[in-house]
Amino acid sequence: MSTPAPSVAPARPDDSAQDTGAFAWFRALGPRGRRAFAGAFGGYGLDSYDFFTLPLSMVAIEAYFLLDSGQTGLLTAVTMVSSAVGGAAAGVLADRFGRVQALLATVVTYAFFTVLCGFAPSYELLLVFRAFQGLGFGGEWAVGAILVAEYASARHRGRTLAFVQSSWAVGWGLAVLVYTLVFQLFDDDLAWRVMFFTGALPALLVLYVRRNVTDAPEAARRRENSARRGRFGAIFAGGLRRPTLFAVLLSTGVQGGYYTLATWVPTYLDDERGLTVVGTGGYLTFLITGAFTGYLTGGWVTDRLGRKNNIALFAVLSAAAILAYTNIPEGADTLVMVLGFPLGFCMSAIFSSFGSFLAELYPADIRGTGQGFTYNTGRAIGAFFPATVGFLADSVGVGGALIFGAAGYGLALIALLGLPETRGRELT
Repeated sequence: MSTPAPSVAPARPDDSAQDTGAFAWFRALGPRGRRAFAGAFGGYGLDSYDFFTLPLSMVAIEAYFLLDSGQTGLLTAVTMVSSAVGGAAAGVLADRFGRVQALLATVVTYAFFTVLCGFAPSYELLLVFRAFQGLGFGGEWAVGAILVAEYASARHRGRTLAFVQSSWAVGWGLAVLVYTLVFQLFDDDLAWRVMFFTGALPALLVLYVRRNVTDAPEAARRRENSARRGRFGAIFAGGLRRPTLFAVLLSTGVQGGYYTLATWVPTYLDDERGLTVVGTGGYLTFLITGAFTGYLTGGWVTDRLGRKNNIALFAVLSAAAILAYTNIPEGADTLVMVLGFPLGFCMSAIFSSFGSFLAELYPADIRGTGQGFTYNTGRAIGAFFPATVGFLADSVGVGGALIFGAAGYGLALIALLGLPETRGRELT
């Protein structure tokens, strides 16, 4: 029997419908929802921190192991490819055993293997540890986003999930601050290892989540009463096959473009702009500030204009920002810094729709499976974008190769043609 996608319905009347304040979305979550929000925000922020320990340390790692650009690009690629496995597995676990249990498993995994990366005696072992780190990295966002989405009202879901998404910029900014300090205090050969050692920070979050966070009761009841919960094949059955395939394509395009920039901008600033460590941190401050602002703005746009319109708008603007950022004349370093803000803004605002959009495509019993698979499969395929930049960099330079990332946003626009608009869809 075919399985139709959940129907679109107006948001149910509740107290939040009368609350129009700037933080109405937060008050509407209720006490349990706010604790879930705190856990998901912290988990994704630290997920971001642990991810950026690699690209920020890329130049030092390349020199330490005498790597070429293709080999350094492979370190990021293997992280994202393994994240597809981790994301799909975490989604299934979230449907079968609960969102909170799956969230704890992902945080412990990415923290443990980030620390192990600091002990890697060879490039090959660093590659292995980074692959295992990707398992936890891939699962955390999908599980945390679903946990919060099931507490959020339809009216505020876009903004609520956008605030969770904004923690990526917070973690990124924290990584830059620590990187700047560590690389000032230690020689490069040791500094990159110290950066990975600081990846143990998420262990503190685990204690909070275990004591304070629970699954949304209504969604948990529906999931537990379903015989098909966590069945992977169900996301390809009947009416869900088309949205699943197009959601993978959408995720591929958006993340291919994003990770190309996130991975290679530090190297671009260092190698081709000749910036010092402190200088690079200053330039990235504009990029990260733009990213944080973009996440919050995108959340407002996705609730007002719809999930698809938000993605389409910022796909076009992100591609334009890449082209502008990589074609600045030599010597115009101030302009490079200023353009970092709109670049970070656009390439982050596009993600503000993902948490709500993907959650709304699936019913409760396979929501984790669907969201974990589509988001992280796209991330894995998108990994070939920064990897390709690594191989092209030796011939055309990092700045020239970065333009390849703009093609990902064109792919995202095509994917939107096969997806429904879900704004206003109730998850129960």
